This record gives sequence, C-alpha cells and structure tokens, in this order.
Amino acid sequence: MKLLFTFVLLISSTVQAQECGRVSIADMNWNSASLMAHIDQYILNHGYDCEAELIPGDSIPTITSMYNKGQPDIAPEFWTNGSKELLSKGMKEKRLRQAGPALSQGGEEGFWVPEYLLEQYPNINTLAGIKEHADIFTHPEDPELSAFYSCPAGWVCQITSENLFNALNLADAGFEAVDPGSAAGLSGSIAKAYSRKEPWFGYYWSPTEVLGKYEMVKVDFGTGVDLKEYQTCTTQPDCLNPKATMYPASPVLSITTESFAVEAPSAYEYISTRSFTNQQMSKMLAWMEDNQANGEEAMYYFLETYPELWQAWLPKEISQRVKNTL
Repeated sequence: MKLLFTFVLLISSTVQAQECGRVSIADMNWNSASLMAHIDQYILNHGYDCEAELIPGDSIPTITSMYNKGQPDIAPEFWTNGSKELLSKGMKEKRLRQAGPALSQGGEEGFWVPEYLLEQYPNINTLAGIKEHADIFTHPEDPELSAFYSCPAGWVCQITSENLFNALNLADAGFEAVDPGSAAGLSGSIAKAYSRKEPWFGYYWSPTEVLGKYEMVKVDFGTGVDLKEYQTCTTQPDCLNPKATMYPASPVLSITTESFAVEAPSAYEYISTRSFTNQQMSKMLAWMEDNQANGEEAMYYFLETYPELWQAWLPKEISQRVKNTL
C-alpha cells in the first residue's frame, strides 16, 4: 500500500511538471506586484515543478504583450480599471483569462493632500479649496507655479491623472504637473513633505506603505463617479475632451494568458486562489520599506513569517513541498 501511495505521488508530480512547463511572470516595477511575482515564481517552481522566470513588466506594455504575443503568462497584480477594453477583448477572444483577485478588497486611487493641512485650511480636501489655496503648493523648480505630483511615466495612472488634471482645469489655477520619475520619487515627495509639515498635492493609490504610514485625505472633486466617462475617456491616451470624475474603486486581479490556464490548470488554480487583503499587503509593504528590501527578500520573509497565509492557498501536499524547501 505504501509503495502504491509513493507511486501515485510520483505520477502526480510528473503530471504537474508536464502540465506546467515554462512559465513567464511579469515582475512589475512597484513593490506589491514585485512581491507577488517572486512569491508566484517560488511556489510554482517548488510546489508545481514549473520552470518559472521573471521578466520586467509594466501595466500597459505587459497586458498589450499578453494580448498580442501570449507573453508573459502571468500578470500577478493588474489594476483593471485602466485597461478594461483590452482585457475584455482579450477574454472574449480567448487570449486572456481573469484569475482571482490579487487584492481581495480592490484598490483605491485619487488625488490626496496631507491630513495636517485641514487644521489650517478646512476646505483643502475639496477641489474648490485646492484652487483657492493653490499658492501654498510650491513648485520645486518654479516658485511662480503650484505643484501637482503626477503618476510615473509608463503607468496607466499617468494617463488618468493627466486627463483629470486637464478636466479639473488645474493649469488655470496655476498648477503644473510634476513627473516624479518613479514610484520611489513619488512616495519620497510625500515623505519629504510630511517630515517638514509642508503642503503636498498629487496622485496616489492604496494599499501602500505610504498611505499606511502617512495620514492623507482624498480630495473630493464634487463630481461623484462617472464610470462611463472614466472607462471611455479618462483612461484613454487620446481623450480630447476629458470630464471630471472621481476614480472608481479598482478591481485588482491576477491575469493570465488563456494558453497558460488551459495547459497548466493546477498552477492556474493556485494563481486564482492567491490573494491578499489590503491590511496584509500594507504590512508587507511597510516591512519592505523599513528594511530596504526588494521583492525577492520580501518573498522569503513572507514565506517564513506568514505560513498560515500562503499555506491556505495550496493543497496540503503542495504546501508541504514548498515548506520543505524553506
């Protein structure tokens, strides 16, 4: 009976290896996505006998490549609001497959100011208040202008924040968009403002270590959410006449190619199950920042520190295989 059980396990491992094979995973250039990419690579390699490799990724280039070329196989963390049309088209044409939620509570985007500004400027969390007190948001390169910190180039939010900047007529109020250069540059600008208790106004998203560490208040445009406007214009690079709308809550999903889902069903099932709450991810992001850790270092910390979380994503035998490698 023991020999039969061992034989079944060997056959099971062989089947998993055959159905998985080579897998490419997009390693996006922000911490939560990079952490997930490294976790996926480790678990797929050691639990499912895959040959998973990480390749550099970014929101729009990755989903476009997945649609057109079928590579990479997995985008672990994809904020779907910015590319709904392409994602919907890809699923309809059986090129892309929507797996489970990467962040079970979704993501939040908006324009923000530090909470401490409300003490002196009670209406600073409204569009009217922002324009009324535009002069306090000093531009780092031109004191005659007011600074709005935009989203890093290449991200979907660069398009949305630029369109909303125009829709809200912020240039008419004296603002100029400041390109932070990177996610680190954007978060660094908030940290710098907070350390000096200075005004700051710009785009950011949650869950992040920054909004967990610094108390920020979302600016109310007074428009509510116009989902149709957001999907058909705000998110489009060629939107000629954008109208103001608040950001809708963003489903944050794991996306795979259809071929990966069909050829590696067990591995796909794991990707569909793996998910973080905002609190769980914020804790990890705070640890990464405090320890200057990259995605790989954070992956080892996560697997060793939170076994009860990742083991719940896996069948018992796969969980044990991963555990034995740590």
